[in-house]
Amino acid sequence: MGSRTKQIRGLRLASAVAGVVLAGVTVTPASAETVRAEQWYLDAMHAEQMWKTSTGKGVTVAVLDSGVDPDLADLRGQVLPGKDYSQHPGDAQSDYAGHGTRMAALIAATGAKGSEEGSYGLAPGAKILPVRVPDFIEESRKDGNPDDYPTYISKAIRYAADSDAQVINISLGGEEHSKKLDDAVAYALSKNKLVFAAVGNTGSGTNRAEYPAATPGVVGVGAIGENLKVTGESQRGPQVDLVAPGADMVAACKGGSEVCDSHGTSDATALASASAALIWSKHPDWTNNQVLRVLLNTASGPVSGKKRTDEIGYGAVRPRIALTAPGSPGPANEYPLPDYKAGGSAAAPGDTGAATDPSTDTSPAPTSASDNTSNTLPWILAGLGVLVLAGATGGALAARNRRRPATPTAPVPTAPQHGWAPPPQHGWAQPPQPGQQPGQQPGGGHGSPWPPHQNTNQTGSQ
Repeated sequence: MGSRTKQIRGLRLASAVAGVVLAGVTVTPASAETVRAEQWYLDAMHAEQMWKTSTGKGVTVAVLDSGVDPDLADLRGQVLPGKDYSQHPGDAQSDYAGHGTRMAALIAATGAKGSEEGSYGLAPGAKILPVRVPDFIEESRKDGNPDDYPTYISKAIRYAADSDAQVINISLGGEEHSKKLDDAVAYALSKNKLVFAAVGNTGSGTNRAEYPAATPGVVGVGAIGENLKVTGESQRGPQVDLVAPGADMVAACKGGSEVCDSHGTSDATALASASAALIWSKHPDWTNNQVLRVLLNTASGPVSGKKRTDEIGYGAVRPRIALTAPGSPGPANEYPLPDYKAGGSAAAPGDTGAATDPSTDTSPAPTSASDNTSNTLPWILAGLGVLVLAGATGGALAARNRRRPATPTAPVPTAPQHGWAPPPQHGWAQPPQPGQQPGQQPGGGHGSPWPPHQNTNQTGSQ
C-alpha cells in the first residue's frame, strides 16, 4: 500500500471522526502514520458511522481457535474465561499460534494501544469467549489428544452453544466430516446461536469442500478484496453463503509491534461474525434466524443479477445497511438458508431443542461429503516449525516493521499478496424491502456494478 494512499485515507478519516465518541468507543483522529488509517475495510464498511448506532455491546462471540491472548493492548478487558480442549501449556487465554488472538482483534479490538498503533475490530463493544482447540501435532501423536478433527470441533461447538455466546466464529476447517459435526451444529442452532466458518484458502488449488463451513446450518464465508472481487485463494462452491473483506488486512496480533498484515477467509469470517454481533446488539430480541436473514437480505449481491453464485454466495456483508434499513426480519423460527432442514441433524442426546423448518428458498444446497472422507488435516507445519491454520486459514500472517524492528513470536512466511486498487466512492446498493429473498435487491437487481463490467466473481457496490 503506497504512502500516498495511506495519506489520503488518513486525511479523509481525520476530517470525519476527529474528537468523536461513538457509542462508547473513542476513535482518535487518523493520519498516514496510524494503524487505523490502513484498516481500509473499516472505512469501506463505514465503521465509524455504524458505531454511532451499535458497537456490538452486550453480544459475546465465541472464537474456536488457538486461544486468545487477553493481554494484547487492544484486547484488554475484551476476553472472557473460556474452555481449553488443547494439550498445550496454559489455557484458553494462552494462544499457542497467534491465529485466535488475531481473529479476536478483527472482531473486538478497541484501539486502546493508542492513537498511532491502536487497531479496531468491527464490533469493538463485543466480548470474546475463547475456545482453544488442538493442533496438528496434538491430533497426530499417540500420547496427546485422542480426538480426531470432527470430534474436537464438535465438542467445542457444543460448549459454545451452551455458553452465553450468541455468535460462534470458526476460522479454520478440514476435509474430514462426520455426523458429529452435523449434530453439533444442529444443537447450536437449537440454542439460538449463529455459526460462521471460513470456506478455505485453496480456491486456486484443490478447492475441496472444508468443514464445518460445508456443514448444513453453518454460514460459509469467503473473502473479497478492496475492489469487491473474490480473492484467488477464496474457495468456491455451494457452501459459500457470504463474503467479507479478506485481503490486505491490518490488525492487532501477538509479538513484536503487535500489528500484522494477513489475508484469507479466516479474516473474512471474523468480520462476518462481527457484523452479526452489531445487528444482534441493536436488536437483542431477534432470534438467530432473524439476524441471519437480515444479514443475507442486505448483502451486496452478484452484479450478474443472479440470486447467488458459488464465488460470493448471496454477496458481501453490509452491516451498515442491516442497521439502518434492515427491512423485515421475517419469521423467528425459520432458518433462512436452504441447506439446513429441521430434524436432518439430531440435537444432543436427551436434548429436546431442535431447529425449526427451513425457509422455502429453493437455492441449491451445499453438498456434503460422506462421513469419514479424506483424512486431510486442518493444520500444517509451515515456516520455522510454526503451526499455521490451513485450508480455511487467515492466509499468511506477517508482523509489520513500523518505525521500529518488529519480531513476531514466531515468523511465518508471507504468501504472495494480491493487489487491490482503491475503490471509487460509490454508495452501497439500495437495501431490500420486506419479503425479499436472501441477496435480492429491489426490482430484481443485485446492486450497481463496481467496476461496471459484469463479473460473477464480484459483488455489487458497497
